[in-house]
Amino acid sequence: MNDRDRFDKFTERARKVLSLAQEEAQRFQHNYIGTEHLLLGLVREGEGVAAKVLANLGVELNKVRSAVEFIIGRGDRIVLGEIGLTPRAKKVIELAVDEARRLNHHYIGTEHLLLGLVREGEGIAAGVLESLGVNLEKVRTQTIQVLSQSGAPHERDAKHSKTPTIDQMGIDLTAAARAGSLDPVIGRHQEIERVIQILSRRNKNNPALIGEPGVGKTAIVEGLAQRLISGEVPETLAGKRLLTLDVGSLVAGTKYRGEFEERLKKIIEEIRNSRDCIIFIDEVHTLVGAGAAEGAVDAANILKPALARGELQCIGATTLDEYRKYIERDAALQRRFQEVIVREPTVEETVEILKGIRERYEQHHRLIITDEALKAATDMASRYITDRFMPDKAIDLIDEAASRVRMQNSLAPLNLKEAMKGLESVLREKEAAIQQQEYELAAELRDREVKLRDRITKLESGWHRERGNEKPTVGEEEIAQIVSMWTGIPVMRIAQEESQRLLQMEDALHGRVIGQNESIEKIARAVRRARAGLKDPKRPIGSFIFMGPTGVGKTELAKTLAEFMFGSEDSLIKIDMSEFMERHAAARLVGAPPGYVGYEEGGQLTEAVRRKSYSVILLDEIEKAHPDVFNMLLQILEDGKLTDAKGRTVDFRNTIIIMTSNVGAALLNKEASLGFRQSKDKAKATQNEYDAMKSKVLGELKNTFKPEFLNRIDEVIVFHSLRMEEMYSIVDLLLNRVRNQLTEQQVELVVPQTAKDFLIDKGFDPQYGARPLRRTIQRMVEDPLAEGLLQGKFHPGDLIEASVVDNDLVLEVRNRIEQLPPPATPEAALSAGSEGSTPNEA
Repeated sequence: MNDRDRFDKFTERARKVLSLAQEEAQRFQHNYIGTEHLLLGLVREGEGVAAKVLANLGVELNKVRSAVEFIIGRGDRIVLGEIGLTPRAKKVIELAVDEARRLNHHYIGTEHLLLGLVREGEGIAAGVLESLGVNLEKVRTQTIQVLSQSGAPHERDAKHSKTPTIDQMGIDLTAAARAGSLDPVIGRHQEIERVIQILSRRNKNNPALIGEPGVGKTAIVEGLAQRLISGEVPETLAGKRLLTLDVGSLVAGTKYRGEFEERLKKIIEEIRNSRDCIIFIDEVHTLVGAGAAEGAVDAANILKPALARGELQCIGATTLDEYRKYIERDAALQRRFQEVIVREPTVEETVEILKGIRERYEQHHRLIITDEALKAATDMASRYITDRFMPDKAIDLIDEAASRVRMQNSLAPLNLKEAMKGLESVLREKEAAIQQQEYELAAELRDREVKLRDRITKLESGWHRERGNEKPTVGEEEIAQIVSMWTGIPVMRIAQEESQRLLQMEDALHGRVIGQNESIEKIARAVRRARAGLKDPKRPIGSFIFMGPTGVGKTELAKTLAEFMFGSEDSLIKIDMSEFMERHAAARLVGAPPGYVGYEEGGQLTEAVRRKSYSVILLDEIEKAHPDVFNMLLQILEDGKLTDAKGRTVDFRNTIIIMTSNVGAALLNKEASLGFRQSKDKAKATQNEYDAMKSKVLGELKNTFKPEFLNRIDEVIVFHSLRMEEMYSIVDLLLNRVRNQLTEQQVELVVPQTAKDFLIDKGFDPQYGARPLRRTIQRMVEDPLAEGLLQGKFHPGDLIEASVVDNDLVLEVRNRIEQLPPPATPEAALSAGSEGSTPNEA
């Protein structure tokens, strides 16, 4: 038996004894838990069998403490963190397990710990008891006597057990319920009643609990065990034992043909003869094929006759998928089980379940869990963790949040850690000084050691006082932090810095996307709505169609948004819809159907969103996609979810969906040419002209896409053509990128206004937006710079100035510069309105 299984069988009182033993060790400033601390824990627990036996023999807590202090004294320093068991204390635990096995008890209580302590007989605990005039044999006799007087049905002698094989292979849930080691079961009355009803049938009295993973199938069986010991069952089930049977342990160790079958037949025979056992098989689908070697019979076929005749009462539990896959296809096995569908509890029911088990988690983590934390765990699990089921995901949130709070609270403060590191360093130096016979130095180091030890003692006692006065608390914020860790979605309360950042979002986006005020404002409003918790919880954060001429910043705005929200453009999920023009290609978004190549790989869109549920999705050139793609998008835009080829529901509620389209591009290019000519003539295109152009484009859009698709889009944003004044900002951004790259070469570039005018004149085409300007700067600035650096024309420390000579751009060294500032950071560049990245490259 491994340590985990052993401690799982400990009763609550026995666990409390171990916890109290650790407290007693810390009280004596001992850095170990010995037999004497276990004895103190048994006496101090006060309610178990062991405490009553010791009290009857006149063993008092103060007397035991005095005896321990007299025999071994106190430690010289306060002990931090968890404390380990001594070899003797571990032996006592092993002996306690053995005593429980001898008595045929399926739990380990305080009485078994006391019997193990007495049986060990050589530790300090035995010496303490003898010094108090207590005879060890008398302790053992009285403990056995108390157990025999209790006459509980779980305390039968092993040799009189009618089911030795099952006792060895399984765990008695009724004994665990009697010992108080099962969590309370809240609700589920209807399902438990249905299970009792099926168990009371004459034939085929075998309920099968079927439900999604984590909905509480095993908890229903534990609830039945608690009803069996409390007598809240019909006469047909009164006095029966409920045992779990692990199929893996049945198969384990069966090396030769026939051993497995023999073991299983023996179990069936024991149940038939005893008539008081109900078997629970978790993951009941594992019966199919279990133990079936070549030519042998599997467990399911061996059990079928007994299941049909009512000789074997068996409760099975499995998931819907496994039931369908393994049991439904075997009609003979399916008809022997009666299905009980276990549905996922509602949010309100989950809150009640959490309230019922809160005390257990508070005791385990030694902290306080507030009502707000329970409500937040339920709401956030329902809202953000969509691939798992209640109440399991809410319980896991509470458990991990409590673990994190406890871990943070257990960490020693920084000044204490530094003092302890200093002490270790002084001890090493002192030892080295003694070895080198530098006794004066060693004496100085010893004085420093004494001072450090005093300081550590004071810091430790102060820290323990602070921790002792107030228990740590798990609240709503702690739950939100765990949700963010799991999903990457920022659900914590908005900090002041983030609040300011969101309010100034437009400025940050304008740092890379020039112009396009309307589109940036609409995107920023959608993000602020979502972050403030005011968006529709069933739909994506925002869904937009970006329209406009090429090169004006459609794709660049999506990239900038991803970088603003997640710190990196990598959080942009970009899918080129021209790859999905054929009908069969549309299936790649959600995954190939079963039987086709690539089925196991998942969908191109669904897998990306499952990995990054909080992201920006860019569907480029949406009008090129096959109509089947739009049918999928309807579900995403309306319900915020999509089911992939494997039947998994993928959540899109925390995504921003941006679709770019070139519909009406011809109209826009016509307007762009007009607008550019007017700006060169120093005449501005009026808002009326833009509105007229926009209405034409939207009309074209309505002719291209179906009304049910357009009706689900939050905003259709038509991007303006770039104007002359905006081109100056773009050329500054592009040149700033070149400057940043040159700074790494220790070279500075100066471009006067005349040179910028020349670059804009040569590089801007109203029909193609900013991309030709980028190519012009690459040809006229970057290429000559690269050649000059390679030829040795430009050196580190040079100041290079651009000028226009004979309708060409010339780069010349003006003078040497002493020292250059460090390269500008993107943040600094953004704040200066000149980010060094390629703008408006949509």
